[in-house]
Amino acid sequence: MNKAKIHYYDIGDYLSREDKLRIIREFGSVERIPWTIIQPNEHGDWINHRNEMFKQFIPIEPEKKFAKGQRAFFETYAIGVATNRDAWVYNSSQQTLEKNMLSMIDFYNKQKEAYSNAVKGNGNLSVEEFINTDNTKISWTVNLKKDIERNVEHCYIFDIRDSIYRPFFKQRLYFDKPFIERIGLSPKLFPTPEHENLVICVSCVSSSNGLSVSITDCIPDLHYIGDTQCFPLYWYDNSDADVIDLFNQGAEKKADCYVRKDGVTDWILTTARKQYGYKVTKEDIFYYVYGLLHSPDYRTAFATDLKKSLPRLPLVEKADDFWAFSKAGRALADLHLNYETIETYKKCLVLHAPLTNKGESVNYRVEKMRFGKIDSKTVDKSVIHYNHAITIEGIPAEAYEYVVNGKSAIEWIMERYAVTTDKKSGITNDPNDWAREHNDEKYIFNLLLRVINVSVQTVEIVKGLPKLKFE
Repeated sequence: MNKAKIHYYDIGDYLSREDKLRIIREFGSVERIPWTIIQPNEHGDWINHRNEMFKQFIPIEPEKKFAKGQRAFFETYAIGVATNRDAWVYNSSQQTLEKNMLSMIDFYNKQKEAYSNAVKGNGNLSVEEFINTDNTKISWTVNLKKDIERNVEHCYIFDIRDSIYRPFFKQRLYFDKPFIERIGLSPKLFPTPEHENLVICVSCVSSSNGLSVSITDCIPDLHYIGDTQCFPLYWYDNSDADVIDLFNQGAEKKADCYVRKDGVTDWILTTARKQYGYKVTKEDIFYYVYGLLHSPDYRTAFATDLKKSLPRLPLVEKADDFWAFSKAGRALADLHLNYETIETYKKCLVLHAPLTNKGESVNYRVEKMRFGKIDSKTVDKSVIHYNHAITIEGIPAEAYEYVVNGKSAIEWIMERYAVTTDKKSGITNDPNDWAREHNDEKYIFNLLLRVINVSVQTVEIVKGLPKLKFE
């Protein structure tokens, strides 16, 4: 029996159904289509073959986490936290978050007590049959149901952290393991609010948006920039906590039991120093990674590979290029970490509607930002209507070139800084509460102007990265 031949024609990306049918009709016949006979490569890829050079590069992730002597850039990595009850454990308002969690924990404990009494009379009663599934009272998950079965009581603990939920959108997070379904290794990256860290966040595998990368100094959500994997500058070890406890007393004991470890491997430091000189530090390598991951040449050459595995990175041939990528990585990190305090973009025109009453102040509250319109079907992205009284004009087109997870940074601000109400729980998340609780009524307004500046500068830095050729 002869093997089947697969005939393939690439009709093009991002076309509508009508466009595809039109192109096929224009050929007039199947015989006129310029078919290509395709064969799978060794990985089973029929189309969009991987670049063989990619596998020669150094993996960003270790084969085994925390193991010594690994030939990788990082010693460990972690997923962002997956709570499975975001509306409850995240909020722009700490007051609302505390109220919601106190209410849910109280409801859980009452359910636990009631179930414990009920099973005394019916040993076959399952948790699923018994619990109240009112979404306005509680958000049940697999692990919380198991706690009911084990008769585990929960108490409210005051551990509320800053987290990065989506690009340029911080939230307050109730950071208690029983109410975070998959906490992962986040406690090793951010064990307490006092332990500082930086993590490079990457999302690429199976992503339709290609490689996304960002950096943060607080706990990232799993979907921060897609399916987020976090590569830390440091991690914190408390494996000797019991020993340390013998010699420590008082309130500082908990903080003292964490030992800071490097996230960047000794192996990559030794390798980089041999190539670029002994002035190279692990921080230099950390920022080199961040800079290189922004390279358009790298992203384009290995777009197919990055949809199928985490990044593998080269150590560039020239020392000057290494330092250029590291310097650019530091500059990008400074922008992306300090987006809340960077100078606002000055070249926009801010228009205020006339105040109607004497003594009335400008209203910076936001409900939902919207683009301007050229006509009924065409938006004008150079204009953003911040609210009914404030319009921002003259936003440069290049600012929209800075894209994270398929969306410009500016559009992330517009999407996330809007008042929303969760349909299941009825919980409202009002970003104006963040501004109010931080005593900064112009926080969101200035944030938009700051992120425009971040975007423009990011695009400029990326355009200045060294050119890479992969042959």
